[in-house]
Amino acid sequence: MKLTSAEEQLMELIWDKDEIFMKDIIDSFPDPKPATTTIATLLKRMQNKGFVAYKLMGNSRQYYALVKKSEYFSKHVNGLIKNFFGSSAMQFASFFTTETNLTDEELEDLKKIIDKQLNKKKS
Repeated sequence: MKLTSAEEQLMELIWDKDEIFMKDIIDSFPDPKPATTTIATLLKRMQNKGFVAYKLMGNSRQYYALVKKSEYFSKHVNGLIKNFFGSSAMQFASFFTTETNLTDEELEDLKKIIDKQLNKKKS
């Protein structure tokens, strides 16, 4: 299941804080602040999609993530590779390294990550 961009923005807050109250969510937005009902609607949709849950703390709901950030983005990257690169990680890597204008330092860092993964697989 996919989140809308507004839902992703809320999930970023929840992932960042681990647990968060509605008041803290609204306070984190710049002025003009979104309406409480707007945030409540988004959170309800996210609950229905299985991304968040809450626990009651008095009269307030403390929201927390049911899906880890790394799991969510891993599925999206894999979907991107499948849909746009014919399930070829090589085509994706080629596109990524040539079309994103990475610096030499960033390419070296990427090479280190790949080398690290190769060493893990050999062990």
